[in-house]
Amino acid sequence: MLVRPLSAPLLGTAVVCIVASMVAWASGISGDSLLIASAQAQSKQQDPLEKARTAAETLINRLRGRDMPEGTYKTNGRIEATQVEVSAKYAGRLATVTKDEGDEVTAGEVVATISSPETEAQLRAAQAEVIKAKQAMAEALALIDQRKSDLDFTKTDFERGKTLIEHGNIPQQMLDQRRNKFEAADAALIAANRKRDQAEAATKAAEADVERLQSILVDLVLVSPRSGRVQYRLARAGEVVSAGQRVLTILDLRDVYMTIYLPANVAGRLTLGDEARIILDPLPQFVFPAYISFVATESQFTPKSVETAEEREKLMFRVKLQGDPVVLDKYHSSVKTGVRGLGFVRTDPKIAWPAELVVKLPE
Repeated sequence: MLVRPLSAPLLGTAVVCIVASMVAWASGISGDSLLIASAQAQSKQQDPLEKARTAAETLINRLRGRDMPEGTYKTNGRIEATQVEVSAKYAGRLATVTKDEGDEVTAGEVVATISSPETEAQLRAAQAEVIKAKQAMAEALALIDQRKSDLDFTKTDFERGKTLIEHGNIPQQMLDQRRNKFEAADAALIAANRKRDQAEAATKAAEADVERLQSILVDLVLVSPRSGRVQYRLARAGEVVSAGQRVLTILDLRDVYMTIYLPANVAGRLTLGDEARIILDPLPQFVFPAYISFVATESQFTPKSVETAEEREKLMFRVKLQGDPVVLDKYHSSVKTGVRGLGFVRTDPKIAWPAELVVKLPE
């Protein structure tokens, strides 16, 4: 087979095809490079959003205690308030219950009454006994006056008889009779005084019985010992209650606190009376002031509601964060017990609070 060399026109056509292929291949590479550059530009445009997201996560982590400043500690807790039980001191039938769950009450306000006709009848009987005892007392005093008069007469008669017998004007028998009358009058006066003492004791006993029954009637009117909010109503009007039975449970909204649990290495360095901070889950935008009012002297296992299983296995110390009285006095009507949140403490009062824990209250 004969091979002939390529002619000039054919060689030119081949060169053109090769060059065209190389240009197409180079164009493909350039296109991919442009796509990569575009993706890198878009990534650079997303950097501000990524930074904002990272900053938000950092703040949340700080509030959650994963990145707290040195000497500042956080743990979760629940808002609680001092509970006061309004109970019946004596048995009886509830006549009225003036408050319901959620109602506000003030200290000394009547919240319920118990009727007791038997006690009222006993009071009337005791009052009659007082009148009777006072009458007996008056009679005893009148008898004493009479006995004193008899004693004075018989004493004078006896003294006169002693003078007369010295001069022989009366016999000895008459003097003896006068002496006997004098001694009898003296004994009668002593008896009258004893009767007066008995009447006086009976009067005091009757008056004490009246006071006792009156105090029972006073205790049958149930009043609120503190200002606050009714948490539970446990009995209704018309029901018969026994002695000591609870009728209402009242929350003292001016004695509000959060209970938290901390390990020994933190609780042991806390200072009673030092400032603390509280952030509530429903109101994360506000920071409420508090102070450390109690640190337990004995450790205990952390309640199940606190943290993870690892945390529950540790022995912790109970710490009480008391709400600021001035703040509670202003916002007590808005306080909701049982709300969960975060409690923040510091191991040294000289440590400054971070900016996110500066007190911020609702307007």
